[in-house]
Amino acid sequence: MQAKTPSESLAILTDLVLPGETNPLNNLFGGELLARMDRAASIAARRHSRRITVTASVNHVAFNRAIPLGSVVTIEAKVSRTFKTSMEIYIDVWIEDRESGIKNKANEAIYTFVAVDETGRPVEVPAILPETELEKQRYDAALRRKQLSLVLAGKMKPNEATELKALFIE
Repeated sequence: MQAKTPSESLAILTDLVLPGETNPLNNLFGGELLARMDRAASIAARRHSRRITVTASVNHVAFNRAIPLGSVVTIEAKVSRTFKTSMEIYIDVWIEDRESGIKNKANEAIYTFVAVDETGRPVEVPAILPETELEKQRYDAALRRKQLSLVLAGKMKPNEATELKALFIE
């Protein structure tokens, strides 16, 4: 199985925030944003694996900025790291300024997807080869995030989390 780059999985969704998608403050509902991010992440995971993919977890979501009614929102998702059958997808959410056209980062998220066959059984995915400095940083941090999740879920003993220990022990 040939390794791929994160850019090969890039999915970009651009849409407008409509009145029926907003809360009483006229900002995009968080759940609506989560659904949009899930769709973009699903496309990225499928592009990377060329398999059916399912959401395994939403590992992190940061609602840093409200997204007002009428905003043009762009969601960029790409694979940041792969494991045996799972893929970490890093998602950046951008708001385009109506007047200048300048995009500002509003939110980000990290999802995990698993590739499956037609019966729903997990299947192996290609490795990822990060190219840019940001892709390399996200790739390296993904193993720490995975180990932390496993420790918190009781599936890994803290003393086995070598990447996490390396952060605290010189």
